[in-house]
Amino acid sequence: MPQIDYFVVDVFTQKALAGNPLAVVMNTCALTTERMQAIACEFNLSETTFIERRDLATEEAEGVRVRIFTTQEELDFAGHPTLGTASVLKMAAPECIAAEAGTGEKVTLRLNVGAVPVGFAQRSDEFEESYGEMTQRDPEFGAELEAGEVARLIGLEVEDLDPGLPPQTVSTGTAFAIVALRSDVALARLRVNQAEATTWLRERGARWFYVLGPVSRSESSEQPNWRARMQFYGGEDPASGSAAGCAISYLVHHRTVGSGERIHLRQGVEIGRTSDLYLSARLDSSSGKDDSPRVTDVRVGGSTVLVAKGQLFLP
Repeated sequence: MPQIDYFVVDVFTQKALAGNPLAVVMNTCALTTERMQAIACEFNLSETTFIERRDLATEEAEGVRVRIFTTQEELDFAGHPTLGTASVLKMAAPECIAAEAGTGEKVTLRLNVGAVPVGFAQRSDEFEESYGEMTQRDPEFGAELEAGEVARLIGLEVEDLDPGLPPQTVSTGTAFAIVALRSDVALARLRVNQAEATTWLRERGARWFYVLGPVSRSESSEQPNWRARMQFYGGEDPASGSAAGCAISYLVHHRTVGSGERIHLRQGVEIGRTSDLYLSARLDSSSGKDDSPRVTDVRVGGSTVLVAKGQLFLP
């Protein structure tokens, strides 16, 4: 009976039983796609990843092959599985980690969407050693969406939306409809009509709504700049790293956040799984179309905590 090692980690948190949980399976038995999907259903977490090791020369050239599954489907890209899987590799397979002079360490994952690097900064007073930061693909900006229809589908009033920031489809590997509110207060009333929203979003090139609002300033250093929620599959995601990459791209594109400025975004509060994400992106005026600056260097960071490890016993 094959025995396959697995790890369970909490991502975007510095303490266990918070953040977004992830199962990471060391696929040492050449599992089929159908088998991986069944294992993802067995864990019943929002995502499960499968690490498929190859020879070191290939991994150095292309990255460590990783596949991502929800309980329903395989994804080309997702944020917290990328960060969490890289953190597991850093812990369990140090040969995959490349040193970067003066900056720390890096592991590159080969996802369906392509190569995604994750850097681990040298220990600092601000973050623990578990802190990592992924660099996502440059964003693609889709159509702006009608604010009144968006508000209806997410259970809010159009007055709750920021009139200066039109809802818009954005993708850094997975497309989301980014919706900016006047403040985080209205997030408590968010109720996405999934049955109707799913078809409506697919017709406009997006998968889910990602709704965020600015937080009133306070003197506490722990206070986030923004808060966000994402309701999907009839439930809610504690942290959405891929959507957060789209969100910071959108905010920088619309000049709401400065080029290179890092913001602190908090998600998962309403479901008791508080997650802390740190986001930044830059405007590059040298290569934009029609002399318009291009958003690039999209970074999403956070900490990862090991919660459990064990073995699968499969017939």
